[in-house]
Amino acid sequence: MQIELIKKKIHEIRGTKVMLDHDLAELYQVQTKSLNLAVKRNFSRFPDDFMFQLTQIEWEELVKNEKSHSLRFQNETLKNERGKHRKYLPYAFTEQGLAMLSGVLNSDKAIEVNIGIMRTFVLVRQFAISHKDLSKKLMDLEHRFNVQFTDINDALSYLMKVNSPKDNSKRKRIGFKP
Repeated sequence: MQIELIKKKIHEIRGTKVMLDHDLAELYQVQTKSLNLAVKRNFSRFPDDFMFQLTQIEWEELVKNEKSHSLRFQNETLKNERGKHRKYLPYAFTEQGLAMLSGVLNSDKAIEVNIGIMRTFVLVRQFAISHKDLSKKLMDLEHRFNVQFTDINDALSYLMKVNSPKDNSKRKRIGFKP
């Protein structure tokens, strides 16, 4: 299972990393309709924090932001020009929902795909944690050096005031007189 392929199918919706039903169906090599039917048969296994249905606004925003990816759902029963638009809004599965989905779908392909998906989620989480640590370190450095640069700037300003040219007309001139 290609981790990069799965990474592209992970979206952030409602502040949570999720995968959509049609992407999962494509990975499991089943129809979206079949996947959703299996989930509906075991609906009690999928509470709101495991799976939720996107709102129309969320779906439109996702389609607008992901124009480079094909978000047209996969369904082999459609022919010709049909199937350009979804009849039902997609379901989004969180990491826990994906783990539960592995118990609902019992095939060798489902097991293989779920292992790949879980590994990808772990990598994404590790990257996010390291990114957060790196971001914190950069903020600390910026704060520390901004304080130092502020001190240097204050010192330069003070020196500019002290050494600023004064009215020299009242001073007694010294040195060689012609």
